[in-house]
Amino acid sequence: MKGITATVSSKGRVVIPAPLRHRLKILAGTKIHISEQQGRLILQPITKEFIRSLRGSLKRKPSVLNRLLKEHREELKREELDLRR
Repeated sequence: MKGITATVSSKGRVVIPAPLRHRLKILAGTKIHISEQQGRLILQPITKEFIRSLRGSLKRKPSVLNRLLKEHREELKREELDLRR
């Protein structure tokens, strides 16, 4: 695997080398999402390009939570109607 070695400072800081920062358009103040997958750190710059690439990716069927909340609201309405009778 091709990569660059960096050293973690005593404060936990890692410097991203300039060539990578330029290529990935990481500027001072750029937010970075850090996650762990299978024992590896994943650093994802939160850039305008990254956000644009996500457009439409969240369009999907309603979540289980939303479905359960909808069912709960409907059940409450039925109970309320029953109490009025």
